[in-house]
Amino acid sequence: MKSLAQLNNEIVSCTRCPRLIEWCREVARTKRRMYSDRDYWGKPVPGFGDPSARVLVIGLAPAAHGANRTGRLFTGDESGNWLYTALHHQGWANQPTATHRGDGLVLKDAYITAAARCAPPKNRPTPDELSNCIPYLEAELGLLSNLQVVVALGSIAFDRFLRLWKDMGNTVPSPKPRFGHNVVYELGSELKLVGCYHPSRQNTNTGKLTREMLNAAFSRAKLLLSKPQRAPDLV
Repeated sequence: MKSLAQLNNEIVSCTRCPRLIEWCREVARTKRRMYSDRDYWGKPVPGFGDPSARVLVIGLAPAAHGANRTGRLFTGDESGNWLYTALHHQGWANQPTATHRGDGLVLKDAYITAAARCAPPKNRPTPDELSNCIPYLEAELGLLSNLQVVVALGSIAFDRFLRLWKDMGNTVPSPKPRFGHNVVYELGSELKLVGCYHPSRQNTNTGKLTREMLNAAFSRAKLLLSKPQRAPDLV
């Protein structure tokens, strides 16, 4: 079995989706004016966090001028500021902000990943592109052996995780769980799934998601934890 470091190196070098790779590189070449003096990452973005995490947070995809610029998920944009503030509130992040990979941010008991690892045009990966990334999420689930709670940010991450969970031979409740904010589903005795609106500008600027709502979803996730955190297996 790969280690997380090996897996992340594989993700960074992935070229399974030519459309997304070209888009990431194009954005990195042209840049946004306010970041014209910055070096862009311009590649697939790996997961980030505590290898012994009990909580897994799944987003949709890197933002074009956020993670595609900084090389770390939810880093360098307003969505990340909302997310890391909420994680800091729960004690899962040592600081509430994420500006660049060397900013000192450390996660404890939490790991962050995404349904797609490349920034997609208009924030819309195709079904095939999402399917190309699923093996990476499956590998992370195998390596993060301490997981108890998955928080899915948005309906796409929610549905993709459920599809993978079923394909891995696990039982999914019937009828199939429906995405909703701060809604919890038990996936057997070992894992629980929490739906949460994505902290995108579309949701936060319109009031569909407030900071209180985001904190409530993560507070609920924390209450669902039972077994104490333990060191990960050496792989």
